[in-house]
Amino acid sequence: MAAEFDKSPASQPVFGCRQEILDLFDALPNVMFCMKGTDDRYVAVNQAFVRRSGRQSRRDVVGTRASDLFPEALAEHYEGQDAQVFATGEPLRNELELIRRPDLSTGWYLTTKLPVVESGEVVGLVSVSRDLETPSEEGIAMESLTRVVDLVQERLADPIRVADMAAAAECSEDQLERRMKKVFGITPNQYVLRARVDRAAARLTDSDDPIAVVATECGFYDQATLTRQFGRLTGETPARFRTTHNV
Repeated sequence: MAAEFDKSPASQPVFGCRQEILDLFDALPNVMFCMKGTDDRYVAVNQAFVRRSGRQSRRDVVGTRASDLFPEALAEHYEGQDAQVFATGEPLRNELELIRRPDLSTGWYLTTKLPVVESGEVVGLVSVSRDLETPSEEGIAMESLTRVVDLVQERLADPIRVADMAAAAECSEDQLERRMKKVFGITPNQYVLRARVDRAAARLTDSDDPIAVVATECGFYDQATLTRQFGRLTGETPARFRTTHNV
């Protein structure tokens, strides 16, 4: 089914891309794609984005804002990113995000947002979020990353250097980065951050420990650092995450 998009005159300058491009993104089930105008309304989305929003069809999404589709904290997070792109005209690249799916499970995505510029003015943006699916144990072992995964899990509360991870994998730091991107889709430092946030999310939902204790156990300097990083990646504070996931 071809992607549907807003054909109103006001949105036309933003979407001069070919229909084939929209169809291509619609064929990628693990990639969320959307296009927005400066009024913050979606004017084109693929089917993966529709599923992510919990709606039935593109017609339920096109013309809406993030605040119409997502929980308040997440909507504020997305619109804050978009406002930054609109205001600066600078792209947002490879932002690691923990996104809640329609079934309330969470998954890691890597998001890139690019401004659409015409005659020197930002007239819209395009956004792509790729689902970082959990790699197979075979794939991890094949790239000699099993020891790296074990190292990170064992030392999560302590500082972890890329050099230590490379030594565990018995390769150079450059080789490690290539292997991590191939298997996990992210850099070594992003992997450590993801592991810490995953651990924190689990501790927030399976224990009543104070958030400051959770922060220290998961390798964050203090509660404020956890709150800042957790909020940047999830769009929720640790306290709100704990409340919404303890249902």
